[in-house]
Amino acid sequence: MLSVEVARPGTRRAGIRRDRAMPADERPPVSCYIRTFDEETRIGATVRAALAAAREVVVVDSGSADGTVVVAEAAGARVISHEWLGYGHQKRIAEEACRHDWLLDLDADEVVTDGLATEIRALFADGAPGAAVYRVRLRYVDPSGRVWRKARAPRRNKLYDRRKVRQPAHGAWDQFQIPAGVRTGELREPLLHYTFDSVMQLARKQMDAETRIARALNIDRVPGVALKMYFGLPCFFIRSYLLRGRWREGRYGFLFAVITAYSHWYRYAVLHARKRRKSK
Repeated sequence: MLSVEVARPGTRRAGIRRDRAMPADERPPVSCYIRTFDEETRIGATVRAALAAAREVVVVDSGSADGTVVVAEAAGARVISHEWLGYGHQKRIAEEACRHDWLLDLDADEVVTDGLATEIRALFADGAPGAAVYRVRLRYVDPSGRVWRKARAPRRNKLYDRRKVRQPAHGAWDQFQIPAGVRTGELREPLLHYTFDSVMQLARKQMDAETRIARALNIDRVPGVALKMYFGLPCFFIRSYLLRGRWREGRYGFLFAVITAYSHWYRYAVLHARKRRKSK
């Protein structure tokens, strides 16, 4: 197995090791793409880890003012500079730039583990995989560098055949819906998701995301807005903290649940305000 060690600046090591680069002809015909903006401290580790599972890494950068481009290229990525057009639009640009039809969609804060890289390589060992879309578990890594192994890990569609499905050409949405009849699969090994460097950064990130979603939603198609605005906050916290098992991840699990519950509630507060303005 390829051995890797990836450490984020300011964090403890999360148990991934790499001692050498894998030759391109030993990697599957997969293109990994990553959107970036001022990700100098993250992108190097992300690119190097991805190159254990993909034949190329394409970084679409939207005007970083730091060393993101230099670091990404030094790590082995092909960098394309393109103005920011929106979340889904930027992924479409990346899809078009990739040389291979099989794509691995990563954020700059997601690191491919040894196990996942091995699993992806094995998937292509005898030709094209049997499914067209594969879901991957995300294991969060908190600011202390500890991997969350006890809480429920969310799953995302990360590895897919662009001949079967494409990312939405949309300013706010960047996750595709799987068409009827498209076969899906599950990968057992996880991605490491360095989802927040600090509590303040997490709060800003979550509020920005929920505000963006609230502005993009059609308020006439969202049921129960007033009910969720008045009574949803404790329910959102219970779901995040208890039902998803984040109570098992210590103080960062508690803080994560508080912030994500509040920001999700804020989505409905914004929608409720929009509905009131529309009704006047």
